[in-house]
Amino acid sequence: MGFSGAQGPARKGRWNVPKLLIVTTVASTLRAFLLPYARHFAKKGWIVDALANGAETDAIADGIFNRRYEAPFSRNPLDSRNFKGTGKMIRALVAENGYDIVHVHTPVAAFVTRFALRGLFSRPKVVYAAHGFHFYKGGACFRNAVIAALERLAGNWTDHTITINEEDYEAALTLKIAPKERLSLLPGIGLDLAYYSPSAVEADEGFRAGLGLKKDDKLFLMVGEFIPRKRHEDALRALAETGRRDFHLAFAGAGPLEDNMKVLAERLNVGPQAHFLGERDDVPFLMLASRAVLLPSSQEGLSRAVMEAICLGVPVLGANVRGIRDLVTTPERGTLFPVGKPAALAAAMLLSADTPHVQQPSPDPRWDIGNLLGEHEKIYARLLKEQNQEDV
Repeated sequence: MGFSGAQGPARKGRWNVPKLLIVTTVASTLRAFLLPYARHFAKKGWIVDALANGAETDAIADGIFNRRYEAPFSRNPLDSRNFKGTGKMIRALVAENGYDIVHVHTPVAAFVTRFALRGLFSRPKVVYAAHGFHFYKGGACFRNAVIAALERLAGNWTDHTITINEEDYEAALTLKIAPKERLSLLPGIGLDLAYYSPSAVEADEGFRAGLGLKKDDKLFLMVGEFIPRKRHEDALRALAETGRRDFHLAFAGAGPLEDNMKVLAERLNVGPQAHFLGERDDVPFLMLASRAVLLPSSQEGLSRAVMEAICLGVPVLGANVRGIRDLVTTPERGTLFPVGKPAALAAAMLLSADTPHVQQPSPDPRWDIGNLLGEHEKIYARLLKEQNQEDV
C-alpha cells in the first residue's frame, strides 16, 4: 500500500477541508453499513477515506470514498497479521494524510488502530463505534473478563465511544470504558425507513411456488450470516420440533456454516422444508412473504434484521439477549424466548402460525438514517472544535 495520493501535511485538514478515515476489519462492513456515512460527509465537503481488508478491490465502494487503503486485518483476534507491521503502516498513513477524525468499527480493527495511534504526535480524534461489545451477559466468564479489560485499556486511547444497546452503554459506564460525557447510546447505524416500508415492496407471485410451498403452508425466515453466534442450528431444530410438515424455513445469507446446516436439515428430516436462499438483495420482500422472522442468536449488537422486520410489520421470534430485547419491547413486535432453547422457539412458531397476521409497522423514527447522520455530525463537530482549541 502506498500513500502517494495523500493531500498535504499532517493536520492540514483541520484548517481547510476536514478529513475522515473510516476503519473496519473487512470491506464487507463498509459495504453493508457505512456507505451512507461516506456519501453524507463527502457531500458536505469532507475528504473521506477507508481502511479495511479488501477495501482497495471492493467494487461497490469504488467512487464513494476519496481513497481506499488495504489493511492485513483478520477477524481472528489471535492472527499475527493484525499486529505484525500493521501499527507502523497505520501510523504512517494517518501522519501523511493528516486526518482530523479516525472512526473505528469492529473489534479487531478498532483495537489495533487505537493501539497504533495511542502515542502518535498530533493524534487525530478517535471515535469508536461498538457494534456490540464481545463481552456480554451469558458469555464465558474468563473470556468476558479478558475482552472487557482490553476494551477498558483501549478506552484510554478513544475520544468518543458509541454504543448501540442499553447493556453495552451501562457496561461502558460501570467498567469505566468511557466517561459519560464521551459516550453515546445510538440506535444502530440507521435504516432508510422509506425502503423498509410495506408500500415500497414489490410482490413476486411466483416466489412461494418456486420454493414448492402450497397455499396454506407457513413460511418463516431467518436473515444472517452462517456463523456460530447466529445459532442457525436452533432454528432448524425448532422447525423439526414443531412436527409440522406445512412449516417451511428460509435462510437468507451465506457463511462458513451453511453446508453444515444443510447436512443437519437432512439429518433432522426437514430437508424439503429448509430453503437456503444465499445472499439476497430483496430482504424486505422476503420478510413480507414470511409469517415471522426468527433470530435465535446468542449475542447481537442491535439486530438490523429485527429492526427491518418491525418496520415492515412482520413479527419477530427472537432470543432474549442484548440487541434483540432492546427492540422486541411489546407483544405486537414479537416474542422473546431463552437463548439455546429450540423447543421454546418451536412453541413460539406454533403460536405465531395460529395468530392472525395483523401486526402494523412500528418503526422508531430514531432508527432513520437521517437521524443517525445528524447525531454523527454533532459528535464530529464537537471533536473538531476540541482539536482546533488544542492546536491554538
